[in-house]
Amino acid sequence: MIGRLRGDIIDKRPPWLLLDVNGVGYELEAPMSTFYDLPAVGATVTLVTHLAVREDAHTLYGFLREADRALFRDLLKVTGVGARMALAILSGMDARRFAQCVEQEDHTALMRLPGIGKKTAERLVIEMRDRVGALAAGLPATSAVPASRAPAEAAPLSDAIAALIALGYRPLDANRMARAADDGTKTSEEIIRAALRGVA
Repeated sequence: MIGRLRGDIIDKRPPWLLLDVNGVGYELEAPMSTFYDLPAVGATVTLVTHLAVREDAHTLYGFLREADRALFRDLLKVTGVGARMALAILSGMDARRFAQCVEQEDHTALMRLPGIGKKTAERLVIEMRDRVGALAAGLPATSAVPASRAPAEAAPLSDAIAALIALGYRPLDANRMARAADDGTKTSEEIIRAALRGVA
């Protein structure tokens, strides 16, 4: 089991990340809550990880905070919630907001996340109810986007659209959300954040 990696960021294309650890490149998927706080390409970062093993793939997920990984793992225990949906939940709202939705039985807010219908929202509330006390008390809210940025990507809008699709949004919805959030000056991560805020 790979539980932690420390290395240099080689590439960032949300939700994918390439990390060079002593000459070995690790491909990881990460929620936007992690991407918002990552340093620039070339910088060194430490991530806690979760390795998901299936018959057809071994997928490594990376998180800056142990609390995010703990929530991710708790979500995987919910009936009908897989890694893709857990990643989308962590990308669409921070842990405090998720805890509030569960405590307040706010099915409507949960249903705004991609792939979550009424039945799944109800299951999240029921099955996560006993676990959100720790989330509400101990987890930090997603922090602000760092001031220091990597150079602007060549196509931040198209990268943002691709990331939203990877998070589970339909292509037409991803296109509409990203374009509505883009003002021509944002990086792909800033477009994604603004787009996700628009549905939260």
